Amino acid sequence: MASTAERLRKLVSDNIEVDGKAIDLPDDLNISLPEMGVSSTDIVALAKLVANEFNITLTPEDCVATDGLKKLAELIDRKAA
Repeated sequence: MASTAERLRKLVSDNIEVDGKAIDLPDDLNISLPEMGVSSTDIVALAKLVANEFNITLTPEDCVATDGLKKLAELIDRKAA
């Protein structure tokens, strides 16, 4: 089974683009989507995809406190445990 980071990377790669191009994600996922130019609408849509993919609930507070994909992967692991 793929790791949380791998699954999250695939969700982002398959669903998020900036200026019509896929985002180049670093191996450690130490990246902030807003800093990469991802719109807030796309981030909300990604949060819904993440919640469905990992069968978790993401609150608005979770989303505000999670400013990067690495932290999001860690949050997913905590909530899924």
